[in-house]
Amino acid sequence: MRESENSIVTEPTMDTLPLMEQFYTLQGEGAHQGKAAYFIRLAGCDVGCHWCDVKESWDVTKHPSVSVQNLVEAAKAQPGDIVVITGGEPLMHSLDHLCEQLQAAALRTHLETSGSHPLSGSWDWICLSPKKFKMALPEVAAVANELKIIVFNKSDFAWAEKYATMVNEDCTLFLQPEWSREAQMTPLIIDYIKQHPKWRISLQIHKYLDIP
Repeated sequence: MRESENSIVTEPTMDTLPLMEQFYTLQGEGAHQGKAAYFIRLAGCDVGCHWCDVKESWDVTKHPSVSVQNLVEAAKAQPGDIVVITGGEPLMHSLDHLCEQLQAAALRTHLETSGSHPLSGSWDWICLSPKKFKMALPEVAAVANELKIIVFNKSDFAWAEKYATMVNEDCTLFLQPEWSREAQMTPLIIDYIKQHPKWRISLQIHKYLDIP
């Protein structure tokens, strides 16, 4: 079940973060697809993808600030040890304290980011999913563990190759069809990967399974 705080909205501080929702489910995308994971979706985003499926996360003022301690306690209550910090754009906020406390609780910290803001926090895994609307910073690309490019049209393949030159040699490369164009883009992605086998396909299995 998805959870959110119903308290009065307040400004985030070092010890609090704006929470849109938190829930325990399976990771639906990328290198850790199919694994149990606790998601903490932070509010606030200045990237503005027109196809975003969580636009309600964009306005940070519409979501309550929740203490890092409460976020960690909620994550600890689940059997899985992976905690995914996502958004919105989570790097709009300082994530140092959250990461420190999650790792002190023996939890693995995974980040999903567009890379458009400076990196904070100490991460066990970084998924970089850059967007054309606000470019990723080279210093974030350099430390990404996986690169996930959302394919909305044919021109995104060339754009994906640009970012493939920015990540480190151990970074796993994924092409993922944008959900509303999955039927059109998936066959193109399959053909592209057959010609460029350094890439892998990522599918949003949580949407096929109808889970959060």
